[in-house]
Amino acid sequence: MSVASDSPVHSSSSDDLAAFLETELDSDSASSSESFPIEEEAEDDAEVSNHRLKRRKLEHIETVDEDEIEDVASVKFSQEISEASSSKVPCQHPGTFGNMCIVCGQIVEEEETGVSFTYIHKGIKFNQDEVTRMRDIDMKMLQSQRKLCLVLDLDHTLLNSTILRDLKPEEEYLKSLTHSLHDVSGGDLFMLEFMHMMTKLRPFVHSFLKEASKMFVLYIYTMGDRPYARQMAKLLDPKGEYFGERIISRDDGTVRHQKSLDVVLGQEKAVLILDDTENAWPSHKDNLIVIERYHFFASSCKQFDHRFQSLSQLKSDESEPDGALATVLKVLKQTHGLFFEDGGEDLPSRDVRSLLKQVRKEILKGCKVVFSRVFPTKSQAEDHPLWRVAEGLGATCSAEVDESVTHVVAMDVGTEKVRWAIREKKFVVHRGWIDAANYLWKKQPEENFGLEQLKKQGTDEKSDDVNI
Repeated sequence: MSVASDSPVHSSSSDDLAAFLETELDSDSASSSESFPIEEEAEDDAEVSNHRLKRRKLEHIETVDEDEIEDVASVKFSQEISEASSSKVPCQHPGTFGNMCIVCGQIVEEEETGVSFTYIHKGIKFNQDEVTRMRDIDMKMLQSQRKLCLVLDLDHTLLNSTILRDLKPEEEYLKSLTHSLHDVSGGDLFMLEFMHMMTKLRPFVHSFLKEASKMFVLYIYTMGDRPYARQMAKLLDPKGEYFGERIISRDDGTVRHQKSLDVVLGQEKAVLILDDTENAWPSHKDNLIVIERYHFFASSCKQFDHRFQSLSQLKSDESEPDGALATVLKVLKQTHGLFFEDGGEDLPSRDVRSLLKQVRKEILKGCKVVFSRVFPTKSQAEDHPLWRVAEGLGATCSAEVDESVTHVVAMDVGTEKVRWAIREKKFVVHRGWIDAANYLWKKQPEENFGLEQLKKQGTDEKSDDVNI
């Protein structure tokens, strides 16, 4: 993502900032001593330095109401420039390039420089007030385009990668099916010998990105390193039409081993996240759509201690029309539609987090669930994660059976509640029915989750509960 085109900076008329950055970026690209792991990285930075500010005015005119932005941003920034030049008003140092203030040119102490946005350009930082100001401007621009922000994980979400040496003998056939890296637009399986890996794109991913980009400004956010993130972006978006430079890697994060929206230039109330790992986003779980993991390679199953065979070992793959990405796209369309419904007269008060909860509650709406031999005897059932998940999906949970109960969730056929359910012709399912609805974002056929399925799978789950 470039400062001049894709970030909220471009949506202001801050010509002084643009001129300063143009000078600094040009000189920096010529003198920087940073060496990247792959040659393409250095070329990307040089190209960004040369073109980011030239694109700014054209894109600005195409996407933003110029008079409106003048009122909100340009005057504000011009005031900052004027104030900084006056000895009577100290500069607030809204941002730095290196350790130099982008407004007054003063050298700023390291601890004062704010949040780093290295994926935009090496050395760029903004203080929190400036980040907030830019997000406010970005929000106005996005609303005018009827768009929100969508942050996308890579591994196990949009694709699956494996180290070549980890390929199983029964996966060797894949090497003859890989597509050329010279034209990746029509392919989904790639041999990246210079990175010693193979990557498989998830089915439906191209259609997903095309449709999602109509409703959202797209970001990549991965725990992989920067060279890997950029290479995967080239496979997913060879023309650079979806992500631009909005590619965030672990090298750009502010918290080790975690992801955070503090480096995303979008207001939290307008940002959705798609990731297979809930724990990666401890501070933003309400923004998160958790997707079922994509295990194409055997090494992926091994990584998560799964005993089943991978899709490649089975010589199979997910369904394009009914797979995880197709399902998530429907959720995104629902949430986007709710955000902008009725013409969006009260857009400033709308929040994707509450709307996402509203969509989730439709999944098991109308179901009343009783649990049997699922929770430990001494635990409080209402506090168990599975109980809370079911309620989040719209189900009503109860400790006792009655005529209104529709499902008994159990792990053993020998309980009184299960016998009651069979007698009353209620659904009897194991806990996987709720887990699947949670990850697949739709109610699952009960017949696929009967207790007899547990026996077929050789499941031997035990609990501290007594038969009731």
